[in-house]
Order: sequence, then C-alpha cells, then structure tokens
Amino acid sequence: MNRAAVQQSFVLQLSCQDRPGIVAAVTAQLAELGTNITESSQYWDQASNRFFMRIAFATAFGTPASIEDGLRSVVGRFAIETTLLERRRRPKMVIMVSRFDHALLHLLYQIRVGWLDAEVAAIISNHDDSRETADWAGVPFHLLPVSKDTKRQQEERVLSVVEATGSDLVVLARYMQVFSDDLAKRLFGKVINIHHSFLPSFKGARPYHQAFEHGVKLIGATAHYVTADLDEGPIIEQETERVAHSMSAEDFVATGRDIESRVLARAVKRHLEGRVMLNGRKTVVFA
Repeated sequence: MNRAAVQQSFVLQLSCQDRPGIVAAVTAQLAELGTNITESSQYWDQASNRFFMRIAFATAFGTPASIEDGLRSVVGRFAIETTLLERRRRPKMVIMVSRFDHALLHLLYQIRVGWLDAEVAAIISNHDDSRETADWAGVPFHLLPVSKDTKRQQEERVLSVVEATGSDLVVLARYMQVFSDDLAKRLFGKVINIHHSFLPSFKGARPYHQAFEHGVKLIGATAHYVTADLDEGPIIEQETERVAHSMSAEDFVATGRDIESRVLARAVKRHLEGRVMLNGRKTVVFA
C-alpha cells in the first residue's frame, strides 16, 4: 500500500513553564513515534515565562491514543499542557445569528469554496430571518426566541443543540444577545464573537451611524473568545479601515459589515486549525 495514501495529519498544541530542552525532547519523541513534522511554531512569553508551541505532523502509523501515550513521559517531565487535534476529523460548529446575516453568509461561502474546512451542524437564531438561508445551505435551523424571563431556558436549549451535534465551536455571527455568566463559563474557549471596534467606542443601537455623526476616521472589528465580561474576552483577530468625511453613514455601515465578515472568518479559521492558544487574558496566535 502506498504510504502517502494512509498518512494522517495531527496538530499538537503545548504550553508549559519555559525551560531548556522542551523543543528537543518533544520533537525527538515525535520522531521516535514515526511522525513527520510538517510545520512548527513557538513563542516564549517573557512576562509569564510561559512557553507555547504548535506542531503539525503526519504519520502513517499513529492513532490519537498511541500518540498521547507515546508523549506521556515528555509531558510529565516538563509539566506540559497539551491538546491534540486530529485533522482527518472535520470540525463541527454552531453558528448563532440575529437579524444581520452578512457574517453568517460569509462563513457559509468560505466553507463552500473550501477555504474554511468545517461543517456547520446547526444555525441558531432568536429571529426567523435566516431560516431561508439555512434551508438553502442544507443546515438545520433552530428558532430559539429569548426574553428576560426565558433566557435561562433558552440558553439550556442552545447548550443542548451544541452537545447533541457534537460541535467543537460556537460562532456568534452578529448574535445580538449577551450570554449569561453561566453559559459563557461552560463554553469558555469554544465561543467566538465579532463586534465593531471604534475609537472612541460607541455602544447601543446604530453604532456606525454614531461613528459617522462623530466624524470617526477609523472603523474596525474585533473577534474574541466570549467570557462573562461583555466584549472583553481574549482577542483573536482585528482589522481597521480608514473612512473619510465624504462617505455617508450607509458607507460606514457597508464598510463595517465587510470588515466584520472578514475578521470573524479569519478568527474561526485560525481556531479550527489549532493556531490560537489562550495565554491568560490574551491569546497566542500562530500564523
């Protein structure tokens, strides 16, 4: 049998307190396991003395269990925290959206053309606007309205969809509801949100119109992990674009929607490829 035909790809994330010999020990052990390293990135956070590494490798012989078992001695020696991703398994995600669907549509398109390698297991919304889009994409649609009185029950239904589909990630593609502290904690590290970024910051309704009225010169977007602190989770990806006085408020909105869509898609791609690692309130993002 052709060896190339049975190659399996993995991504290993590791982090620990920095000390000499980590890279040599890990890579030597991967060689002993018969793997071929195809990509490697590392970073030392001097402030915390924390070491981060991402290694992509292929093997014709290993399984997730055998690889984890083979690395056990090195992991114990350096007190390494590890995550092993099997690239053969296509990751699943749930997309949540309210009325504005530009970010949802961009994600679906990037999956369709193969730039994002993922399966959308479900679309959840508190409005019915995106049902037709879900039907077109062949994705199960869950209409879960929410109010102050029903928030807890609605979030339990959200969690049940995530668990029933075996989803690896929840993407808030302009989902205009705030997660409760409990849900944010239960799904920490598995939920990515997108929101606008302004200097100064404009909150509430019609932020792009507020920015236009205040003569803002830069608008942008931030993708981050969701935490109990609103829009203050570890940042994954950002982008800004210059706007001019000659532009209308509608131009601001259109520009903002484009940026939001691009930034969210890049954040999702990097997460799914195992390129994002949490570092306290920050992230390490390997290119």
